[in-house]
Amino acid sequence: MPRGGSLTKLAYYSTVQHKVAKVRSFDHSVKETEDDPLYEISVQEEITARLHFIKFENAYIETCLDFVKDHLVNTDTKVIKATGGGAYKFKDLIEKKLKLKVDKEDEMSCLIKGCNFVLKNIPHEAFVYVRHADSEFRFQNTHPDIFPYLLINIGSGVSIVKVESEDQFERIGGSSIGGGTFWGLGALLTKTKRFDELLQLASRGQHASVDMLVKDIYGGAYGTLGLTGDLIASSFGKSATADKEFSKEDMAKSLLHMISNDIGQLACLYAKLHNLTRVYFGGFFIRGHPVTMHTITYSINFFTKGEVQALFLRHEGYLGAIGAFLKGAEEDNPNQYSWGENYAGSSGLMSVSPELNPMQRARSGTFDMLEMDRLERQLVNLPLLQDPSSYIPDTMDLTEDAVAREYWLFCFEEALEGVVKRAIASQPDLPQTRERAEKFSQKYRHKLQTLRHQPFAYGSLTVRSLLDTREHCLNEFNFPDPYSKIKQRENDMALKYFQKAVKSLESLSWEQRQFALVKGLLAGNVFDWGAKAISDVLETNAGFGFEEAKRKLQERPWLVDSYNQWLERLKGPPHKCALFFVDNSGIDIILGVFPFVRELLCRGTEVVLASNSGPALNDVTYSELQILTERIAAMDTVIQTGIKEERLILVQSGSSSPCLDLSRLDKTLATVVRERHTDLVIIEGMGRAIHTNYYATLRCESLKLAVIKNSWLAERLGGVLFSVVFKYEEPPKYQEETHQ
Repeated sequence: MPRGGSLTKLAYYSTVQHKVAKVRSFDHSVKETEDDPLYEISVQEEITARLHFIKFENAYIETCLDFVKDHLVNTDTKVIKATGGGAYKFKDLIEKKLKLKVDKEDEMSCLIKGCNFVLKNIPHEAFVYVRHADSEFRFQNTHPDIFPYLLINIGSGVSIVKVESEDQFERIGGSSIGGGTFWGLGALLTKTKRFDELLQLASRGQHASVDMLVKDIYGGAYGTLGLTGDLIASSFGKSATADKEFSKEDMAKSLLHMISNDIGQLACLYAKLHNLTRVYFGGFFIRGHPVTMHTITYSINFFTKGEVQALFLRHEGYLGAIGAFLKGAEEDNPNQYSWGENYAGSSGLMSVSPELNPMQRARSGTFDMLEMDRLERQLVNLPLLQDPSSYIPDTMDLTEDAVAREYWLFCFEEALEGVVKRAIASQPDLPQTRERAEKFSQKYRHKLQTLRHQPFAYGSLTVRSLLDTREHCLNEFNFPDPYSKIKQRENDMALKYFQKAVKSLESLSWEQRQFALVKGLLAGNVFDWGAKAISDVLETNAGFGFEEAKRKLQERPWLVDSYNQWLERLKGPPHKCALFFVDNSGIDIILGVFPFVRELLCRGTEVVLASNSGPALNDVTYSELQILTERIAAMDTVIQTGIKEERLILVQSGSSSPCLDLSRLDKTLATVVRERHTDLVIIEGMGRAIHTNYYATLRCESLKLAVIKNSWLAERLGGVLFSVVFKYEEPPKYQEETHQ
């Protein structure tokens, strides 16, 4: 629990009981009737671990400790970890209120531990600040290897720390001229005692009336030394000779520049000396204040001639608290797990620039929160990514694209009523279904409104983050799988047609069959409850079938059409192993994917089917797919032999999202991909191949295919509703070899 400035931060661990939908196969040895469902769905309680980090003003310490006391459920904690000045100041109060012993931890090692944790577990943690840009916050992709880096912590003074690994760091320098200097001198010059007010004064000031510039000395630029006329030659240089009074605003601005430039130059010299390009800034001087982020950015840019970027962290204010917590939890080492931010419970990054939104300053009476959920599986990069450090999953950044942002926020708001109805219908017999659905709706609507004003609240705003936030909010109110019954019904129905579909494919010539298989994949992909254009059809016409879907598809040439290249490739030698990321339940997986997989197996290609670990919309989950595969194998010898010989295997992706982030995949999947020398990756569906991964480059051949089921998006891509994307790509090296 660090206490810096006038804020206290708390970290605690809790276990959360969640309802999860589990599917289990029936015992098929008994003769079943036609109407027996395929498998049973039961809702069970599951317990997961969650980390909570809270930040609040010291004036609210009593309220906050009450809050924690109510939430310290079923933990065996007897000790609370504290770091920073607050550990002394509030020790007695904390021990009395929470009946826990307070342990003091070393501040710097807590800070580094916290920093490593957020860089590893939160994909859009670091950002570059660009003032007056359409999106002020430009989120950076975190390199898979986060070390080495420089952390410049600007608190009362400045500490410069070089971090080389999880446990290895060294304070290589520092300065006594830091945030405390700005605050102290500022108070003397302006008689303003509050740090925030000083920054507000500075943001309105003109430093040139107090500082002596190069042009004040030389009448313009000093060309031979390459100095521009507007450069500060001497901070406060004019105040010695001028007879006039200076405004508080101008003095605050001059002081801010003086301190920031000094720190900026120090940072650059240390970065150069130790040959480091990643430089993160933190401490209460920064803490999300646009004014200081801008001056530091400007200074770093100036001194390194643009070679080093100043990076800031979304959860900078929590680092010490996270580190103190991790130290206390070392026996159950949190670093051996992967963690994911729970969007439903986190308050997100707030823009605190006073000119942007005066309303926000009124938030100080509430707490800011960050919640991280422990994921059951360790997540790693797909080994086949061409360059993991430059991989960006999302096709469109809504933080930067205002038109797209407005459309998608409207789209999700409009769809909300349908989601609520679906959630209620999925739990007819459970208590308080309506109330919970209403609470879900309020929470998600509130998130959408926040994102309208602060698109950067949770890192880059994308269609994926909007979908994931919706899933997190549904889970929060115990709607783990609103589509479970629909999926069951659609799987059941599609299985009845499987043999017929295979038979009709077998009657075709080889070339006709390849096209029919692709068409089947695409038609199957139309059955997506996540797309409004489709869910409307499916709600009103339960009989809407496979053949109708085929007729809806765009005629060739498709919007993106490399089918001819794919066909040519099929005439060549078979692939060694294909990794197939699947999408929807029902017709998609059974009549679209399985016949395609069957053909690959017949060609001599091994197949790895990757499906979601947990439910999202009507996407097929790993446990559902196990049951479906077993049933298909019982009717089809090719699939049966594939399983027996382990040439067809199922893995889980580690994700519970309708989209796909190839840098956060189940470790087992990565191992299988490596061991089997996978040389073809197939990604299907709008969420996985269009909203994400459309531009992803892989080290092997890839096939991305989807039907565009949203007219706005289709138009954006230059097509119409039901346009087809069939994108076959060879890796750069492969192209050279084959075309020599």
